[in-house]
Amino acid sequence: MSPIPDDTVIPTTALPDTSAASTLVVGTIVVAALYFGQELLVPLVLAALLAFVLAPGCALLQRTRLPRVICVLVVVAIAFAAIGGIGVVVGNQVAALAGNLPSYQTTVMTKWYGLTSGTGLMHRLLENVLPKGGNPSTAPSATEAASVLGLERVSGLAIARTLAQPLLGPLATAGVVLVFTIFMLLSNEDLRDRLVRLVGRRDLHRTILAMNDAAGRLSRYFLFQLMLNGSFGIIIGLALWWTGLPNPVLWGILAAMMRFVPFIGTFIAIIPPLLLAIAVVPGWTLAFVILGLFIGTELVMGQIVEPLIYGHSTGLSPIAVIVATAFWAFLWGPVGLLMATPLTVCLVVIGRHVQPLAFLDVILGDTPPLSPEETFYQRALEGKAFELTSGARTQIAATSRTEYYDTVALRGLALAQRDLSRDALAFERLEEIHSQIATLLSDLSGDDCMISPPSAADWQLPGVVVCIPGRGQLDDLAATMATQALGAAGFGVRLEPNVILGSSGGGSTESLATARLCCLSVIEEGSTASGIRYFVRRMEKTMPDAMIVVCLWHAPGDSPLLADLRSTGGEEHLVRSIGELLALAQAMAARPVATA
Repeated sequence: MSPIPDDTVIPTTALPDTSAASTLVVGTIVVAALYFGQELLVPLVLAALLAFVLAPGCALLQRTRLPRVICVLVVVAIAFAAIGGIGVVVGNQVAALAGNLPSYQTTVMTKWYGLTSGTGLMHRLLENVLPKGGNPSTAPSATEAASVLGLERVSGLAIARTLAQPLLGPLATAGVVLVFTIFMLLSNEDLRDRLVRLVGRRDLHRTILAMNDAAGRLSRYFLFQLMLNGSFGIIIGLALWWTGLPNPVLWGILAAMMRFVPFIGTFIAIIPPLLLAIAVVPGWTLAFVILGLFIGTELVMGQIVEPLIYGHSTGLSPIAVIVATAFWAFLWGPVGLLMATPLTVCLVVIGRHVQPLAFLDVILGDTPPLSPEETFYQRALEGKAFELTSGARTQIAATSRTEYYDTVALRGLALAQRDLSRDALAFERLEEIHSQIATLLSDLSGDDCMISPPSAADWQLPGVVVCIPGRGQLDDLAATMATQALGAAGFGVRLEPNVILGSSGGGSTESLATARLCCLSVIEEGSTASGIRYFVRRMEKTMPDAMIVVCLWHAPGDSPLLADLRSTGGEEHLVRSIGELLALAQAMAARPVATA
């Protein structure tokens, strides 16, 4: 499709907006392809995840100068031997469990009788639900109880098949996964180069570095996740063996596998050993011990061990994890349930490193969707002064007042001024924003955050530094921020209205007599070069002995207004941040006083 010339006028009614419909169609096609192509895609995805886990082992083995093919085959053979060994162990454990189930029927019948007879809980419940004339006090016989529970119809082979099917189902595709894994490990550089050509050919250097970094991060994450979940399963298995529960190895393996399922995996893994504990031991003590064991181990692993390894976050949004888990489980069943978190992590890492796919990081990642300055502007726009103050105090405590004003507040003011300049902000909204930010600055003014004062005592005298706002509707707020930052640094600073410079005598200039530094506070979008020069001339006339500083807050380096002011070659100084202004003031205060 040829580009449309810039001067072409297109009626807005001639081209209907089809972007939403196109996105919906593409999304439907992708979901349908994932669902109907799962026979091929599931082994492919499993192989990709396994390749990420095995890649560090291959790299380590290659340092011995063995051929790459040999390294890959050795690592893959070890991995699949371990997987096969686990499968054999699981099969033996399931067979042993199936053979022992009939011996547990007596314990189950006894507990059922205790619940349904006399003052048992089930007896009281049946008393409320049975029709009048029923006899809830008559306990069911063992045969009747077995009929209720369905035990007389269950054979050992059927139980073994039921338990083995969800565990051994993924192993049906082991051959395909094996081939894909070997291919991916042997051709990982070729696959990476092809992906680079698709998404980042214009900037090969940065794209290749980003892809390598993403692959390294994913490999480390999956390896650590496998180690942590395996450790969780080993701990559970040993603890269950210590309690005397039958088949502890089976339940340890189940716990390790189900822990790949976020949030609910551990609680699903509790159910089989908990039911077995109820069936094996006459009392209820073992069941409560197992319940406490799973919950306690999960809390320690999730709240202590994982944050130490991953940090406080794995980079995923909790809502995204829940949605992704439901999505992949719906598409691919139990396999999708186990792979939901690894797949989501892959998508987030790719979105962070590949610019065309950055939307994946926005949707699925835990990075705040808005930048700090955008959040500042949004809260001011919505009238959330309390949240503004709370967030400001948190960041000031972690950094400094100057840092917060420079990186968040002033940039938020610039966003508001930009919307105002292009008539996207109503006057009523402007007043609300001004009121909310003024409330924030009033709250922060009472906070004690004094840093070391200037070395020269005369710079601590009131009025030695003066801040004056420009003509912009938000310039006074920026001037207030500069005043507070200078005051926190120990300077004797005073905030004056711009009418004090008016030619008609809008204010008394006596308060400016002691000024040695005068700061004109302006935001670029709301100012003009002629207006700034007017104020500078009035300052030079009113305060001939003071140094004039034009604070053009966070103007970009290629700003036309900044270039225009610099072209005049005036004696005023230009700064773009409170940090620069503070450094200039401290440098002036450090100069020795000239003697006559």
